[in-house]
Amino acid sequence: VQLQASGGGLVEYGGSLRLSCAASGFTFNYYAFGWFRQAPGKEREWVSCTALFGGNEYYVGSVKGRFRISRDNAKNTVYLEMNNLKPEDTAVYFCAARRARNLRTNYCLGGMDYWGEGTQVTVSS
Repeated sequence: VQLQASGGGLVEYGGSLRLSCAASGFTFNYYAFGWFRQAPGKEREWVSCTALFGGNEYYVGSVKGRFRISRDNAKNTVYLEMNNLKPEDTAVYFCAARRARNLRTNYCLGGMDYWGEGTQVTVSS
């Protein structure tokens, strides 16, 4: 099982980045996926979650309207499009997966089954 996150980097205030998470070793279509982040000195927090393909999307309040999660079942990849980035978005971003059963549940609020290594996002002011 592998979740490989990529796409992080250094961006200026108001800029954009797109993170990718390539999954392998399990049946992608059966899993919900989430993006989490951890800033220095802070606990890891949930950022966004997508249920099974075609299902609901969820966002923490601080990123609503700026971030968008999507999944490509053909490519076994999950994306996080991040726009209007702010310095407070600076963190290591992780993707994670959890076996899902329906289109509605926010599976990221419970324990995740698989985690990937993080990718650093730094937003300069």
